[in-house]
Amino acid sequence: MSIIHVKNLSKTFESYKKEPGLIGSIKGLFSSETIYSQAVKDISFDIAEGEFIGFVGPNGAGKTTTLKMLSGILYPTSGDVEVLGFKPFKRAPEFQKQFGLVMGQKNQLWWDLPARESFILNKAIYEVSDHDYKKTLDELTDILDVEDFLDIQVRKLSLGQRMKCELIAALLHSPRILFLDEPTIGLDVVSQRNIREFLSEYNRSRKTTIILTSHYMEDIRRLCKRVIIIDHGSIIYDGDYKNLTEKYAGDKTIHVSFSDAVLENDLKSLGRTTMANSTSAKINVPRKDIAAITNRLLIGFPVDDISISEESIEKIISDIFEGK
Repeated sequence: MSIIHVKNLSKTFESYKKEPGLIGSIKGLFSSETIYSQAVKDISFDIAEGEFIGFVGPNGAGKTTTLKMLSGILYPTSGDVEVLGFKPFKRAPEFQKQFGLVMGQKNQLWWDLPARESFILNKAIYEVSDHDYKKTLDELTDILDVEDFLDIQVRKLSLGQRMKCELIAALLHSPRILFLDEPTIGLDVVSQRNIREFLSEYNRSRKTTIILTSHYMEDIRRLCKRVIIIDHGSIIYDGDYKNLTEKYAGDKTIHVSFSDAVLENDLKSLGRTTMANSTSAKINVPRKDIAAITNRLLIGFPVDDISISEESIEKIISDIFEGK
């Protein structure tokens, strides 16, 4: 059963064009040209409880605008959206207590106060009991290993430390849905991995529905079984991550090294071949033929080492955006 239902959802922004200079400013007081920009165009999807969804697209594709409509920050121009049975834009207190929102480029923590002070404020806002607050905070503090810096001013924390605290602030009231907009942006590799591991375990143990936007395809690959790709405000793919690679990546690449020199011409019948040197090659092969071609290599050539790789998710999505 879906807990998020989106049908023909659209969002158009209005802006006004002004001529440069003082004269342009004076003219703008009496008349100006209205510019309409459609950020989201007639999108539809359903999300079930407990799903971990990757929401992918280039800058300006409509990802953040969609999350803001799902969380009630923005009012849709047209279409229908229901989250947990509520109309998000009505901002009912009962609805707002059931979701959390983390935006990697915006702070919800008080900049000049320790993170713990912001947690206490959130406890009061969401009406979390003393018992539940202590239990949840202790659990999240232990998992994310933040005890040592909860009482340090937020502005003095590293980006990775701050993002861990942002996650705690969003989860203190145990939301059923978590919206994450670029939560690992700017983080080092270790911090990214730590947050990914936390989110994966939290989704598994709590069955919390999570929608994640990220430019780091490793986040999507590691965390999301289902991917929604949006471009210029329209959904161009909605399905399993595995099916995405199978549908849009027709080939796999065989990396092979040989114990003796091999001629490139002898390998051409196997697939599209690139030789690094006489004892090393890459062969692009249709995925349906991979077993047969690998067998031919092992039988007919002096193979020293062999491995098979998928096309990267970055390349697949880049090709989709470019219409290949």
